[in-house]
Amino acid sequence: MKFPGHRKIKHYFPVSAPKPELPRFEVDPALDTYVVGLDQVIVDVVAKVSDEFLQRYGIGKGLSNLVEHQQADAIYQELLHCQAISDHFAGGTIGNTIHNYSVLADDKSVLLGVMSANITLGSPAYHYLCHTSSKVDLNHLHGVAGDIGRGITLITPDGERTFVIDPGDMDQLTQTSIPADLVTNASALVLSAYPLRATGQPIIAAMQHSLELANQQQVPVVMSLGTRHLVEELRTTIQQTAEHHIQILAMNEQEAEALTGLSEPLLAAEKILDWVDMVLITAGAEGLYLCGYTDASVQRETTHPIKSGALADFNRYEFSRPMLRRDCQQPVKVYSHIDPYMGGPERIANTNGAGDGALAAVLHDMAANHHHRQLQPLSSKHELPYLCYSSFAQICKYANRVSYEILVQYASRLSRGLPEREDSLEEAYWER
Repeated sequence: MKFPGHRKIKHYFPVSAPKPELPRFEVDPALDTYVVGLDQVIVDVVAKVSDEFLQRYGIGKGLSNLVEHQQADAIYQELLHCQAISDHFAGGTIGNTIHNYSVLADDKSVLLGVMSANITLGSPAYHYLCHTSSKVDLNHLHGVAGDIGRGITLITPDGERTFVIDPGDMDQLTQTSIPADLVTNASALVLSAYPLRATGQPIIAAMQHSLELANQQQVPVVMSLGTRHLVEELRTTIQQTAEHHIQILAMNEQEAEALTGLSEPLLAAEKILDWVDMVLITAGAEGLYLCGYTDASVQRETTHPIKSGALADFNRYEFSRPMLRRDCQQPVKVYSHIDPYMGGPERIANTNGAGDGALAAVLHDMAANHHHRQLQPLSSKHELPYLCYSSFAQICKYANRVSYEILVQYASRLSRGLPEREDSLEEAYWER
């Protein structure tokens, strides 16, 4: 596994383990460090159309339109015939996150979901596979007779974006398709709130089963919230799921407000920490917040400037490493914030997927900690059961950098890893 950040050579593991003669592409739960993601598999399609096109199909301009599969297929086939499609992107918030994790870690991950059993050249399923890292183990996808989901973005001459959503068979993931050993041996299980709205569909039972497996073996569970509208619709269900099954929640500032009723990200994070152990909030031009718990006996004071906002001196102990609240004898809430990398890009090419990139960085650091603990259990890095390898501040810096890479490109997924980052004051601090 490639460790996050630029570190001294002794921090890279394993350095002397024998290399296998042939690479293994499928995850071995007994040997590999990996994360598991469960997603509604969907492809994003981008096309330019006329206003007449929207009117002919009865599509509301500027809105998100959930349509029947036959109508969506007719729209898609006409776009193909007219050569109006400019791009196909593999989508899905968890699919994006898992792909980005494997790019950053240069290591394996597992995606659980559905996939068309019969894939033809140029089909949405074909494009999904083409745009997913080879490090992502797709061998456990559940084959379905129909299509995976399609999210079609229709751009009219005035630049307005209209969305056509075709679920296809993306919610047909069954409970029997969840491999228990893969979930129980993972560094983390990551999923989104989107499947919670698939009332009456098999994916609900599959999601619940995966949560129970992870909770039984104390595998950290990470949930990404979908959109503000989704959170408003399912607020009570999300809160209850978080309290009983989730350790880490990831969201943007609008979703945080919808969940808590608080518009200030710090106050929203403070409230969310009553339900979970760590929260990641991406706040656009305001930057990024990572908040959680550590034990009072190991809290470490920052050397960065002290910040005050809705909470006074909130980042004082951001050099502390995250822990689960249940593992702390004296749990202390810790808050860290970072402004956008380089003040943000001069030109934002795409905002879709920036939060998924930030979450992938957090997962990478968690997996690195799990990997290091397995290889060096007596290391001073593991005197306490820390959740992450790095501190709140360092993870913030890493997540912020990954988000920047997404913002400056048109795709919602990383195509390459990050360049080496400079040593930080905090790394020197930890070397003492």
